[in-house]
Amino acid sequence: MSGLPPWIARQARALLAQRGHAWLLQGPSGLGHYTLALALARAWLCERPSAQGACGECGSCHAVEVRTHADLCVLMPETVMLELGWPLSEAAQKEIDDKKRKPSREIRVDAMRDAVEFSQRTSARGRGKAVLVYPAERMNNVTANALLKTLEEPPGDVRFVLASEAAHQLLPTIRSRCLGHTLHWPEAAESLAWLAQQGVDGAQGPGLLRAAGGRPEEARALAGAGRGAHDWAQLPKALVSGDVAALADCTPAQAIDVLQKICHDLLALRAQGSPRFFDAADLPRPASYESLTAWWRELVQARKTAEHPFNAGLMLEALVSRARAALHSQP
Repeated sequence: MSGLPPWIARQARALLAQRGHAWLLQGPSGLGHYTLALALARAWLCERPSAQGACGECGSCHAVEVRTHADLCVLMPETVMLELGWPLSEAAQKEIDDKKRKPSREIRVDAMRDAVEFSQRTSARGRGKAVLVYPAERMNNVTANALLKTLEEPPGDVRFVLASEAAHQLLPTIRSRCLGHTLHWPEAAESLAWLAQQGVDGAQGPGLLRAAGGRPEEARALAGAGRGAHDWAQLPKALVSGDVAALADCTPAQAIDVLQKICHDLLALRAQGSPRFFDAADLPRPASYESLTAWWRELVQARKTAEHPFNAGLMLEALVSRARAALHSQP
């Protein structure tokens, strides 16, 4: 389990000590669903596993590392597979290369049918087979039903791990056929120690962890993107003045995430609660419930097209303009 965050390694050890052919990992986003799912699959296939998990040194572990393991089937939206470095099938890659279509943002039913066929084959390395589905909520009903029968009556040497940040969207029949595990929130002190090990400046750690809502992997990503804690704290004031440059390094999806965090904290203040992502002193006076909830609904709607805006620059300008209007509205 070397290389895993300690809170993920603890959960993996606990799950590996239990029996079952299918796990459903669930919980809020950013808690390490994919990391834990891959750790389980790696340990199931390892040639020299221990109670701690995969050895990390055998041929099987190396094959998983380089994305070539013959007994591991990874089911993800094509956009996620490309982001995480998993190869697409030859047919899918050719269609995309030939500009016949764009990478899918859902788990395609063709890929699921290939996975069902994969589960029925003999293990190539003699350690059984594993199917990893992430994010599982990206299966539509047709795709989920294609998985259901195999999940119900699996071949003897195949195990499944499904990971979802929105498990309530899965078919009840899928959920009922899996052992469930809700991912744990790491303690702040443990998260900060891990961030320091990852090279994040200790002085920046607490602010970045707050900006990530307590999610250490997201805090590391913020640090890797060059966003410091001071820059983060200045964002609400920059948006009050309509400064588009404050979000110039963000994609539309990332900008919407920032704006939703600001809106969330303002709603919390309006309800006499505590902000989660910013210090109260860094936030403007909250607008009315009506104005903030209307802004929130608009951000939710904008997120649906954020991955493929017609013009990213114009979308950012529109988002900042709407944010300025919402932050200036009076209660």
